[in-house]
Amino acid sequence: MSDPAYPPPTSLRERKKARTRQAIQEHALRLFLAQGYDGTTVDQIARAAGVSSMTFFRHFPTKESVVESDDYDPLIVRLIEQRPPAEEPLAALRHALGEGLSAVYATDRDALLVRTRLVLRTPALRARLWENQHATERMLATALAARTGEEPGLRMRVIAAAALAAVTAALELWVDGDGEEHLPALVDGAFSALGP
Repeated sequence: MSDPAYPPPTSLRERKKARTRQAIQEHALRLFLAQGYDGTTVDQIARAAGVSSMTFFRHFPTKESVVESDDYDPLIVRLIEQRPPAEEPLAALRHALGEGLSAVYATDRDALLVRTRLVLRTPALRARLWENQHATERMLATALAARTGEEPGLRMRVIAAAALAAVTAALELWVDGDGEEHLPALVDGAFSALGP
């Protein structure tokens, strides 16, 4: 990805790993669209990406993780860290998520739509959604608290959970509308619904 929000891998080895990982994900999404999630095997994904199944599992521990895994969380943490310490936590999260989403949306809109649709509409992936959101909630609460030197206690956890609920509602609406609406605007509207 050439977006400045994403630091490029520095070594040749890291760049090769990143290209392989991206190729595996792209072929997986293409096959999931063509054959369905359940109708696609790890061997088929590996073969399409030109790698062995062992290489697949070096990059993704499970078939589910090829859909769930992304580089968005570290991006959001960096953007939260860059927000002014005096800014209210919900506003900081709104701005960081808005900026990060705009960058991702500009470069990966179609892949984001496919991945989100798969997660929301595939029972095996939907079942893991809560677990993944719980981990993201803790990460966001920790990043918000670190800005001000607070502990990531109840207040930060509630703010992070509310923000994730708002983003999830916007994503569901976006997928239900087949990606026709502008996702960053939907997410901004969802934050507005949380209040000032």
